[in-house]
Formats: sequence, C-alpha cells, structure tokens
Amino acid sequence: MKFSRADRSRLAEWWFTVDHVLLYAILIVVAAGTVLSLAASPAVALKKGFHAYYFVERHVFFSLAGLAIMLVVSLLEPASVRRLAVVVLGASLVGLIAVYFLGEEINGARRWLSIEGHSIQPSEFAKPAFVVVSGWLLAEARRRPDMPALPLAMLLFAIFAGLLVIQPDVGQTMLMTLVWMTMLFVSGLALKGAAVVAAAGAVGLYAAYLYYPHVTSRIDRFFSPATGDFSQGERALRAFLEGGLLGRGPGEGTIKTSLPDAHTDYIFAVVAEEFGAVACLGLLALFAFVVLRALRHAETEPDAATRLGIVGLALMFGFQALINMGVNVGLLPAKGMTLPFLSAGGSSMLAISLTLGMLLALTRHRPDADRLKKPPLMPSLPSLRPSVASKKTSNDEIKQ
Repeated sequence: MKFSRADRSRLAEWWFTVDHVLLYAILIVVAAGTVLSLAASPAVALKKGFHAYYFVERHVFFSLAGLAIMLVVSLLEPASVRRLAVVVLGASLVGLIAVYFLGEEINGARRWLSIEGHSIQPSEFAKPAFVVVSGWLLAEARRRPDMPALPLAMLLFAIFAGLLVIQPDVGQTMLMTLVWMTMLFVSGLALKGAAVVAAAGAVGLYAAYLYYPHVTSRIDRFFSPATGDFSQGERALRAFLEGGLLGRGPGEGTIKTSLPDAHTDYIFAVVAEEFGAVACLGLLALFAFVVLRALRHAETEPDAATRLGIVGLALMFGFQALINMGVNVGLLPAKGMTLPFLSAGGSSMLAISLTLGMLLALTRHRPDADRLKKPPLMPSLPSLRPSVASKKTSNDEIKQ
C-alpha cells in the first residue's frame, strides 16, 4: 500500500499515523489462526455431522468480517472511539439483560441470544466498550474531582460484573475484574477502591463455588484430580507431552478427535501436539509483543482517558490469551474462554476485532498541539532604534 504525503484523504492519514508494527503483528495472529483452524477444525466438524471444512469456512468468514471491523474502527479519533464504546456498551447491557430471560441454557449457563438462527454472546462485545468507557470515567475522576466519575465507574463495574455472574460466567467476571483493578491502579486513584473490588471478587468467586455445581466440579477436579481422569483438561495436558518440542507433524495429532472443544477452548493443545512447544512459545511471544507494543504507546500518551483505554484493551487481550493457555497447560481450572483469533466462534472473533480496532485507533500517532503551530514567516529581529531608557543613559554618561 502506497500513499503520497500530499494525499489528504482519510485513508492516507490513517496509513501515516497507524502503528505499522502493531498492525502487522495483529495480522500475523489472524493469519496464524486461519492456518491452525485447518489443523483443529475438520475432525470436530466430522464428529458433529458437518462437512470437514465447515468450521474452517466459518473461521475464514468471521476473520475477514473481523478485519473489516478492525480497520474501520481504527480510522476513528479517540473521541469517536469513546462515543462508539458508549453505544456498544448500552446495546450489550440490554443484550445481557435479555439473555437472562430469553437466552438458551447450555451446560448450565445462559450466555447466548439466538437471532435468526445465529447465536450472539453480548458479553463479548460489552468487554471492550466497558474498558473504554471506564477509562474515560477514571480519567475524569482524576481531572475533575467535583464530578462523580469514580462512583459512576464503580457502579458501571458492579452492573456489568453482576450481569456476568448471574449467567453465570465466572471466567469473564474474573478477567474483567482483573483488568478494571489494573486500570484503577494505573489511573492513580486511591487504592481503597481496588481493595474493595478485590474483596468483592473473592467473595463472588466463593459464592460461585458454593452455588454453581459446574463451578464446584471444575475447581474440585482441578485441585483434586481423580486417578485416570479423562476430562478435557487432562487430555489437553497429554497433548503437550505427546507433542514434545517439535510436535508430531501437521494433521498427525489425535487429541482433536477426543476433545469436543478442540476447535475453541483447547486449540492451543492441538497446536502443541501437532507443532510442538516451539510453536506454542512462538504464539505466546506474539501475543506478548502485541500487548507490550501497545503499553509502550500508553507510556508516552499525554491524554489520561486514551492512556487508560490503551492499557485496558491491551491487558484484556493479553489476559484472555494467558488464561486460555493456562487452562490448556493445567495451571488454571477450565474457564470456557477462547484464544483470540485462534479459537472458533463468531461473537468472540468479531468482539476481539472490535477490541483491536479500538486499540489501533487509540495508539495512532497524533502530534502535540504545540507542534502543529506554524512558525512565523520571518523571524523576529531586534529593534534597531534605541529605546528611550537607553537614550537617557547615554546622555547622562556624556554629561559626566
């Protein structure tokens, strides 16, 4: 793609201000997800009664749609990103309320709305919007102490977390709590609020353990695995052992035939078995690079709302990937959380694209206002006429 510096179009302006390195890293993640779906999806599709490339075709379709969303959103200015976030958050909260009454129950949870035969998960779209709106509220709380921005931010978090808990979606609740607490810390506000949120999160997790049987089962199985346990987590861990350093080779893995979620929650285990630990470490490094590159922009961003938005979006992307990988290697209980751009899933793919579109928009290079001021055509020269004071001084010297 080539543009002239004289080109003043919106697309040319975007090209000269977007972080090309960050953009290319994201595109590599998308391409890797498309290639790896060929390894994990066909076996699952055949097992579910579809044709072999059913999930691959869906993955390609949602990847292309996601790229379109990401590029369009990345054209926006920070103020427009915040307006978009408010609209998306409002619609998503309405969707989360509707899920409670109209959602289909799957595995003991109500998380999806069925619209014209397509399943939509409102919580996925609420996450990036919640982060951007919370970042603006926390920045306003620091900039204008007279504005009740901090109580509004805490109320918004309580509503969002509460709607996630009643689904129940403990994994997403923990993810957003961790991201929101980090944003609260980075904003420089009092840490008492973070302590209250942490305590509430611990109480909420304990309540979920007591009152939700599937959460109880996952946590008990994680801390006290039974001998000969053939759960998905156990099978995923075996995939890492069988894959070794370099893997068994593309298409040679067997774990995907026994894992019902091999194309979604456990695709990282499929990668481990077929491509080895080296490929897994490469993916980990790629996700880490995207996060660290974005945080580098946040470090030099003068606007507090934009800075907090960058931090929240980057950490949400990174934490989600880290949690998924942690579940696959047996470090965390099963969470039902996708690996960004690699796991199959329409809502997840589009929501992650929205997240990274906002991230690209907020990290675009914008010169400071002082730098935009044009220099004078002629430099100011010192006056050649002596001032009245200097004339008086000269006359006094002559008289003496």
